[in-house]
Amino acid sequence: MSEPVVLRPEPRRIDAIDRKILRVLQEDASLSVAEIGERVGLSSTPCWKRIQKMEGEGIITGKVALVDQNKIGLGLSVFVSVESYDHSERWLKKFAEAVSSFPEVMEFYRMAGDVDYMLRVVVADMQAYDVFYKKLISAVPLKNVTSRFAMEKIKSVTALPIPAVVAA
Repeated sequence: MSEPVVLRPEPRRIDAIDRKILRVLQEDASLSVAEIGERVGLSSTPCWKRIQKMEGEGIITGKVALVDQNKIGLGLSVFVSVESYDHSERWLKKFAEAVSSFPEVMEFYRMAGDVDYMLRVVVADMQAYDVFYKKLISAVPLKNVTSRFAMEKIKSVTALPIPAVVAA
């Protein structure tokens, strides 16, 4: 029996003003609604309504402060590739719960290709990574774990490239 086909909803078409709002918010989410409206050519109320609508639709998922990891003592970034012997739903659930509970894991992806999972891990130093590594390999049975240590961060952005409005 074949797997059911899961149809993903088309992303909502957002207009040029919503795109401007998203760009401004990604640049500085601490701006007031009035300041955002001024930058995108709207008064406060329509700007606020658009922001509320995008939050309600899950387009805007949160607003955060960005912290310099080095200035708080987290100087080591590690990219961890994980291969598994087990690809069952039960194993994945246990693995995902374990990895998601580790505060050192900043990003966690299921991959296509030669590795099954990729993690971006941030820790203070090699000793802290060793502690993390031991927690990871004891969480569930794994086939292979490969760690790659970043020597220099060349580019790191949080703002998504908001696509231009597509002509109809």
